[in-house]
Amino acid sequence: MSDTLYYEKPVLLDRDKHRRRRVKASQSFAFARKANSLYLAGVEFNEACKEYAIVFTKAASGKIVPVVMLGLRARENLFVAEDGRWTGRYVPAFVRRYPFVLAELPGQSLGVCIDEAYGGISENEGEALFDAKGEDTPFLRGALDFLTQYQREYIRTETFCRHLEQAGLLTEMKARADLVDGRSFTVGSLLVVDEKKLMALPDATVLSLFRAGEMHLVSMHLASLSNMQALVDRVAQRGAPMQPPPKPPSKAAKKA
Repeated sequence: MSDTLYYEKPVLLDRDKHRRRRVKASQSFAFARKANSLYLAGVEFNEACKEYAIVFTKAASGKIVPVVMLGLRARENLFVAEDGRWTGRYVPAFVRRYPFVLAELPGQSLGVCIDEAYGGISENEGEALFDAKGEDTPFLRGALDFLTQYQREYIRTETFCRHLEQAGLLTEMKARADLVDGRSFTVGSLLVVDEKKLMALPDATVLSLFRAGEMHLVSMHLASLSNMQALVDRVAQRGAPMQPPPKPPSKAAKKA
């Protein structure tokens, strides 16, 4: 999954080029309409697990990352309404940071980018990025602080996923959904924690995961899988009823 998934024209924030630019806040999430899954930091699991299915996937970099499932079909986000509203209670940080993003630069350094395709950028309306002296405004400093904290959590989450992979806990999730009109599709390339392997872990590994706060993340991930049914319900609300709901291979999902 690309870190600039829905950024149409991301460019490095430039103190001279963007000196007079302003950013107007928008309540529309139409830019994420075609994102059927989004990266999720571990710190977000507590809120996200209440309404989203949290699974894992392999990013383009080859690393395992957690994502929230927002749709069951490619390029379909069931949590963005026709008018651009986000219909879930919790909005993932991946979305909230828009139109800003950190991007890798040559030499493995990170640079702050802004999506120039965002309709809220102009020289007349919104919050200024730089003041008359060319210094960062409080608005921009707030956005940069958010990106910095997001990056810290991203690194912590990478460590969590690496531990799951090293422990051999992840298994492929295969889910099939059938439409009543005969059409069907399969949800693939996703990973979930295998509960049998989890129960068979050596005590030392379990203690290590527990001490790091990662066993709690695993529990929230497993509990969230019951929200797969909610995705099916959302598809039905859009006029495409489905049966039966896809079920990931885990005891938690079967008990839900």
